[in-house]
Formats: sequence, C-alpha cells, structure tokens
Amino acid sequence: MEKIIEIYTDGACSGNQFKENSGGWGAVLLWGPRRKEIYGGEENTTNNRMELTACIKALDAVKQKDFKIIIYSDSSYIVNCFNNRWYVKWEKNGWKNSRKEPVENKDLWIKLLKQFREFDVKFVKVKGHSGIELNEEADRLANKGMNEFVVQSGAD
Repeated sequence: MEKIIEIYTDGACSGNQFKENSGGWGAVLLWGPRRKEIYGGEENTTNNRMELTACIKALDAVKQKDFKIIIYSDSSYIVNCFNNRWYVKWEKNGWKNSRKEPVENKDLWIKLLKQFREFDVKFVKVKGHSGIELNEEADRLANKGMNEFVVQSGAD
C-alpha cells in the first residue's frame, strides 16, 4: 500500500498593500488516521510569502522521505510554478522571470525547490473559500497565525 501524506496549505496577509503589515500561514497534514495542524505568523510580509511559507513549514514537519506527498493549495502562484515548471526557466535564466526581472521571493522558492526535490511531491489547485473543508481549515489556521502574531508583536 502506498504511503501518502495529504497537506492543505494557505497563507493570509492583513495590509498586503502596505509596507508594515502582518501575515500568517497554516497547514493541515493528514497521514493514515493521523492529523497535524501547524501555523505561524510574520510581520512585513506578503500573501505570496505566506503561501510559500505554509508549504515549506508543512514539508519541514514531514520526517520520513518515503511518503508520496500531495499539497493542496488555492495559490495559483505556487501550483502553476510546479505544474508548469516555471522554476526550470527561473534557474536557467539566473532567477529572472519572463520579463527579465528578478523572481520575487527567491529565498523561499529556493527552500521549497530543495524540499520538492527531496520528496515525491505533487501540487493540486483547489478553489479558495469554496467550502472545501480542509482548505477552509488551513485558511482558519493562517488567520489564527496572523492574528496571534499581531497580538504578540503589538502590530496593528
């Protein structure tokens, strides 16, 4: 029987358009009868950074490499990168995008690509805020991480 871990991830950012803001990330990991929920927050971030961080933190939580991993994300940014292999061109072009500009969030992409190559990972796009229970739970965790971070840091 194939060993599979399913992961639902999401990111959130309050004040995404402002330099000073807060964001959060959340993930739900499922394997067999087990379930693990993780979340956290950061200041001065973006929604895309939080989406990437959710994937990275979720894969950090996986301790065995012999599982097939399916990551469900409502982020077209992430899913399209892997399913359309954007990262191949980015690396080939010295981390420049199709407009010859530096790829945003390069630091996080490098971390996630390293993990992607260490594990057997498949990315699946889900529609956000559409009633998919575990995607909604990942969203709730991302907002919890953001809200707890705002309280802890005293940020507004």
